[in-house]
Amino acid sequence: MARESRGGRDRDRERERDSGDELIDKLVTINRVAKVVKGGRRFAFAALVVVGDQKGRVGYGAGKAREVPEAIRKATDRAKRSMIRVPMKEGRTLHHDVQGRYGAGSVVLRSASAGTGIIAGGPMRAVFETLGIGDVVAKSLGSRNPHNMVKATFDALTRCASPRSVASRRGKKVSDLLGRREAAPATAPAQEAQADG
Repeated sequence: MARESRGGRDRDRERERDSGDELIDKLVTINRVAKVVKGGRRFAFAALVVVGDQKGRVGYGAGKAREVPEAIRKATDRAKRSMIRVPMKEGRTLHHDVQGRYGAGSVVLRSASAGTGIIAGGPMRAVFETLGIGDVVAKSLGSRNPHNMVKATFDALTRCASPRSVASRRGKKVSDLLGRREAAPATAPAQEAQADG
């Protein structure tokens, strides 16, 4: 039984090597936690790490161990296993504004024009840098706990959708979705003129 589980783990490692994607990881926070036992206190370290390939894939993970490097390694492994793909507009920003929540954490992410850069707080900035987004405006409205902020950001990112995916879900063409939005303001003045006449 144990042999089978070890083989499964080795397979996962092989898959990571075969994928060939250069993953970068960022340490968001390290927290020292103490467990009080009969002989005194036992210290451990909890790490929160964000991992991404800067091409639209990102994941986060938390790890706890008696030593800092081991906690970071555990968190990085968990982050690699929980990666998600986020659709990006022109490879630099989000397609649309989106909100995310986790516990008391609440965030708002907004797409931005070229040259804006990453306007976001510490934990959220780490997510966007590893994801590869270059232009975004983000605001944290709730809890400032790094774990809640990162999880709320991931909740928002999972709600992001590209025009292509929305069009396929509705059984329409992408041009129908985007074309109607651009044509709507042009028809409004014409309707007002008819109402006046």
